[in-house]
Amino acid sequence: MPAVFDHCERLVREGDMDRFLAALFASPERRPLLHAVYAFDIEIAAIGLRVHEPLAGEVRLQWWRDVIAGERPGEAAASPVAAALLAAIDAAGLDRAPFLAALDARSFDVHREAMPTLEELRRYAADAAGSVMRAAAAVLGADDGGRSEDLLADASLAVTAAGALRQFARQASRGRLLVPTEVLDRHGVDPGEVLAGRTSPALHAALAEFGALARRHARRTMAQLAEKAPAAAWPAFLHVGLVPLYLDRMERGGYDPFATALDVPQWRRQWRLWRLARSLREPG
Repeated sequence: MPAVFDHCERLVREGDMDRFLAALFASPERRPLLHAVYAFDIEIAAIGLRVHEPLAGEVRLQWWRDVIAGERPGEAAASPVAAALLAAIDAAGLDRAPFLAALDARSFDVHREAMPTLEELRRYAADAAGSVMRAAAAVLGADDGGRSEDLLADASLAVTAAGALRQFARQASRGRLLVPTEVLDRHGVDPGEVLAGRTSPALHAALAEFGALARRHARRTMAQLAEKAPAAAWPAFLHVGLVPLYLDRMERGGYDPFATALDVPQWRRQWRLWRLARSLREPG
């Protein structure tokens, strides 16, 4: 069994360095379970980018639903991520509902539709990202009777919006827009122009508004984290505190949504996470 957790650790380190670094603040005995949850999320998030037809994506999502329901034990045992996830669910006594909610949300991805409104984005974020955060917090021992609902809502929207901005060009090239058409319409942006890879001052204004939304919810997440989640569960949310670093890069001169990589050096991310973790533990 350790081999499948090692596989998940490599997958998270290579596919999501922010959550990998944040997981280093979790207790060592819980990190493999955390990696299994994140590896599952990485796998299902990639389905929409890998498939060319919605039906193929839906088939893959259904396979995961069957695995979580315990209906494909042989196939699950042959998949390192599935085997690790099921072991993590058993070891931590995790509710399966958040994983199923995340899978349902990813149906949007495989159909490559445009996100119509901010309200629908909130719901998508709560199910796609928030469900995974909920499972990660449960792995780390969070069981607060619902106190973290506002925290999850803010955190999931922050990372989803920031992720949409960081992957904007890649998603647009595949006919997918997570920036709501409601925001684009407010600034007079034609979604067809975006999908064609053409930028404009109006698009910059729309993305600036969307970035401000991500920053606001990231700030709210970190402001309430110490109150809404037990200290052991903070590593499940720490990566939200990195969102402003990416937005700072976006707001510098010369930003082109189709050419500028919103990347931040790893040492800066590590330093920010260390400072965030320390500030949460300091009184006042």
